[in-house]
Amino acid sequence: MILTGVVRNVVDFGVFVDIGVHQDGLVHISELSNTFVRNPLEAVKVGDNVRVKVLEVDLHRRRISLSIKQAMH
Repeated sequence: MILTGVVRNVVDFGVFVDIGVHQDGLVHISELSNTFVRNPLEAVKVGDNVRVKVLEVDLHRRRISLSIKQAMH
């Protein structure tokens, strides 16, 4: 599923994106771009609108895994 969200927080290991549900989703640094990203701030900043693909929803651990690079197609 492809969604549009807003970057809420940028951390060393990735980016948290508000996709309109109770829990923000995480885009791991490896899923930010097809090229190597050393720092997530190279790719996005807080407040950016991004298209994301939902990779996994773990209801038990309350985690949503997202990808920006897979939503680029």
